[in-house]
Amino acid sequence: MIVYVAIAGLLAMMGAIVYYASLDNPQLEQVEVRLDRVSVRDVNKIENTAKLDVVFLVKNPSEKTFTVPVISYQLFADGSLLGSGQYSTEDVAMPGRAVFYSGAEIPLKNTFILAKSNVDSGIYDSVLNEKVSDFSAEGVITTETSWSVIEKDFKTSLN
Repeated sequence: MIVYVAIAGLLAMMGAIVYYASLDNPQLEQVEVRLDRVSVRDVNKIENTAKLDVVFLVKNPSEKTFTVPVISYQLFADGSLLGSGQYSTEDVAMPGRAVFYSGAEIPLKNTFILAKSNVDSGIYDSVLNEKVSDFSAEGVITTETSWSVIEKDFKTSLN
């Protein structure tokens, strides 16, 4: 009988922990992501590639403090897909990541490799010559606290 009570108590405690962790989710889902800047950093004419600096401005409008370990995204230039990219600090311990306190707005910078072989040559040249009128991105941002992790879809544009 004691074993059954201990097992039931353990299951109840585990359920309480899961419930307590899920209380953060509505506040974590309030995260706001905006594409802040896309600029050409380096061009390799031998390999026909370009390194672009992609900067996302992430804002925490909630009262809950969190970190952002991953932003997975697809980058578009004038509606044409340039490719996929990922901002990641998963290999950094949670205390070493950028901390989003209530009201904080922090730019997160990522390097995006654009290969001429993966896109139309006209779009590639437009990006290099800074003649793109509209950059946009869509993807998933992951936010986490010490108790909870959520993923939220986003779609954003420079305009």
